Amino acid sequence: MAGREAGHRPPAVPAWPSGAAGETLAGTEAAAHVGLALAPTLAGAGIGTAGRDSDRPMNFPGEMMRNLLARLLLVAVPYLLYAGTPASGAERPLLPATLNEELRMLPVGTGWSSVELETTLFVPPGAGPFPLVVINHGRVTGDPRFDPRARHLVASREFLRRGYVVAIPMRPGFSKSGGSYVDPRCDIESSARLQAETIIAVLRQLRLRPDIDPDRILLIGESEGGMGVMAAAATGFPGLRGVLNLAGGLRSGAADCLWQEALVESFAAFGRTSKVPSLWFYGDGGSHWGKELPRQLHRAYREAGGQAELITDTDFAGDAQALFASAQGVPIWWPESERFLREIGLPTEILFDVVSTPRPAPTGYAELSDSEALPYVDEYRRELYRRFLGLPLPRAFAIATTGNVGWAQGGTDPLAAALGNCERSARRACALYAVDDEVVWQAGEGSRSPATDPLREP
Repeated sequence: MAGREAGHRPPAVPAWPSGAAGETLAGTEAAAHVGLALAPTLAGAGIGTAGRDSDRPMNFPGEMMRNLLARLLLVAVPYLLYAGTPASGAERPLLPATLNEELRMLPVGTGWSSVELETTLFVPPGAGPFPLVVINHGRVTGDPRFDPRARHLVASREFLRRGYVVAIPMRPGFSKSGGSYVDPRCDIESSARLQAETIIAVLRQLRLRPDIDPDRILLIGESEGGMGVMAAAATGFPGLRGVLNLAGGLRSGAADCLWQEALVESFAAFGRTSKVPSLWFYGDGGSHWGKELPRQLHRAYREAGGQAELITDTDFAGDAQALFASAQGVPIWWPESERFLREIGLPTEILFDVVSTPRPAPTGYAELSDSEALPYVDEYRRELYRRFLGLPLPRAFAIATTGNVGWAQGGTDPLAAALGNCERSARRACALYAVDDEVVWQAGEGSRSPATDPLREP
């Protein structure tokens, strides 16, 4: 069948509102101009945007641009998008909007090689034991120390709702993790195996938790992290059931490096010792690997003895990595992943629903386009609001009595994201001013009267 090596073609994506996405981007006050100016570009790529009027500065504008386009600092809180159907008519238990998120510094290694890895965990309610998903992040250009903590909220939400513990460790040298990032130059296979050592060390730690089932483990990796999970699959780690490879690979800029050949040889080496089934997603129009290289990787892996199914007809904004980052991508990658999970004996039934932010009713407080009607804010924030109005739906804009603002476009819950962005800047409660094309601000919220102002300090 055209577009893939095996299995059924995933459902076609209906036309989605440009800019709808599952993960939002947080911006600095300076970057607010960048983020809003980039909105049409980001919208075309299916990536959500968000921001607030103050934040810690990035190291330089180019880094901010790269982070906007290639890595997501996730601040949205998921809501039901691709819910599926309950097994029975009974109402499912609700997960909190926080998704039971935990942040841990996970110690791995021993002696001089011991480091702590900044690790995000999403844990279902209950005692377990639960199946475990470990997501291995990718990499963008620039200093990896400035990479934001990966959260992969869209994918994490889907697995958490089905009763999985989701773990997302930052590798050595990334974000707040200890250790150093080692530039692979042209030694692509060694770089992947180094990643695999970290992944296996994380698995050894996590499988000791009483709420984790050590015999039901799934690995997911995207971009450079996808190559890492393929190397980890070749280790024969006990309890590992399968791997999802999302546009995995590594491009080297080293002089005289034939990186395509090195990448093919690396995947062949992984295939020689791997006994774990894997499902690969690469877009035919992918900006990273093109059309033919993924097929070469797949062929080399299978000819060496590896088990892999390649799906290449999932082109999403020109990039299979964007597929995984966006809520609009869930109807593409989840049905294929669900089939794969069933084949390898992992659960797929939805056990929990997720609390979402209630949408306020429109109030008629002012015309949507009337930026002069915004209470509390100065001209700079009015300009941010005017730029916000150019963003695609879904979107939300929030205001604090301090004059701080926050906004979000796309994402799994832009209302929660906008409120969260605003409150991080204002350090006090915020209220929604506009949602999509409606003003939802209450007249009392525009007054400083302590009797009527819901934003007052207690």
